[in-house]
Amino acid sequence: MESSLALLSDPAAWAALATLVAMEVVLGIDNLIFISILTNKLPEAMREKARRTGIGLALILRLALLATIAVIVQLTEPLFTVLGRDISWRGLILIAGGAFLVWKATREIHHHVAAPEEGEEESGKAQAIQSFAAAIGQILVLDIVFSIDSIITAVGMTEHVEIMFVAVIAAVLAMLFAAAPLANFINRNPTIVMLALAFLMMIGMTLIAEGLGTHVPKGYIYTAMAFSALVEGLNMVSRRRQAQRRARSGGAG
Repeated sequence: MESSLALLSDPAAWAALATLVAMEVVLGIDNLIFISILTNKLPEAMREKARRTGIGLALILRLALLATIAVIVQLTEPLFTVLGRDISWRGLILIAGGAFLVWKATREIHHHVAAPEEGEEESGKAQAIQSFAAAIGQILVLDIVFSIDSIITAVGMTEHVEIMFVAVIAAVLAMLFAAAPLANFINRNPTIVMLALAFLMMIGMTLIAEGLGTHVPKGYIYTAMAFSALVEGLNMVSRRRQAQRRARSGGAG
């Protein structure tokens, strides 16, 4: 109790908390895009429930992982060496998670590019419950990967577990509030889906590289994502203006 009160009066602790919250929110963007794409494939009545369930279980999972932080820190110890690179449990988890993300993004891109199979719409209701469970399972699988990576990063920024707990809760609450607007925005703009899937594929390749011991500065990744999003935003404005001009021309005619 006394240590917690001491942290409240420590400016360094508040600075560490603000930094950790910002880091968790930024890292959560990847997860949020993945959640939005997955849940948008469900029937509309299930989407909000799936998002809340997935993010709620993700919070429980992250807090449980924080409780085992001593074990997680040891995941960075090398297990074996491949081509001169030390591979740890963290590396294996990142490689597996990155491969899963690349596979999932590739499959979704193919699904959006290929024509729907005959009878696909009729079978949608029969697969709804299975898809809901599959969506929640995939959200949790990917959250394990991002959680372990962010927790190991957080350990290097502060030694106070209390700060980590507060930062994780704040970041997940931010994800909870942002999930529906982001998912609706992606659903209203089909071209954004392809851009988001490309982001996920890039993030998957980054995770594989990190797992193999090649550090990729996150700033480069998020700068590229922000630039691509800006270009797509300009394209959306341009398409909207052209549609308005055509509508006015049609009305005048």
